[in-house]
Amino acid sequence: MTTNRNDMSLPRGLYAITDTGLIPDSRLIPTVEEALLGGARLVQFRDKRMAYPHRRELAEALNELCLRHRVPLIINDDIALAALVGAAGVHLGEDDPNPHQARRRLGSTAIIGVSCYNQLERARRLTALGADYLAFGSVYPSPTKPAARRADLQLLAMARRELELPIVAIGGITPANAPPLVAAGVDLLAVISSLWAAPDIRAAARAYQALYQT
Repeated sequence: MTTNRNDMSLPRGLYAITDTGLIPDSRLIPTVEEALLGGARLVQFRDKRMAYPHRRELAEALNELCLRHRVPLIINDDIALAALVGAAGVHLGEDDPNPHQARRRLGSTAIIGVSCYNQLERARRLTALGADYLAFGSVYPSPTKPAARRADLQLLAMARRELELPIVAIGGITPANAPPLVAAGVDLLAVISSLWAAPDIRAAARAYQALYQT
């Protein structure tokens, strides 16, 4: 089953990124559902370790869950897997094909997200190549990627002023340190550790969403 971007536009709020190191495979679906029930606006399936057949099985189950909640599922790095399971789109890093190439495979309605790290020029270039959102970070020290390049608030504000696409911030984000990002014009807060390690995931998701309701 495929998604339709006309039905699933990108709202502002929590972008929940899965981590197979923090969520046991057997608990992936109910755990992500807690984030969805808390108001997560976008979900990304990110896995760097499991064998392909199992990764496909989990991606299919996760896509079915996201479809039920009418929230887009984005697949990290893997265009072929996104196409196979009918996900809403794909997220691309610097070693992946460009957005134009991904769209040729996934179609005009796909959501193509890109990592821009701390590079405004990369964001400009990928915007011209058809990206749908631009992710910057790490905005704070990140337990997931401690050596990640850092993107400061000034860069986020510049990107917001210059570029019309949704801006995503990632890296070390918590409900406590997120307000300056929202004030800088960030549309989506991409969160891994502080969401999945929370004792109450649904409540944590609500805390992120509350930042966009004031």
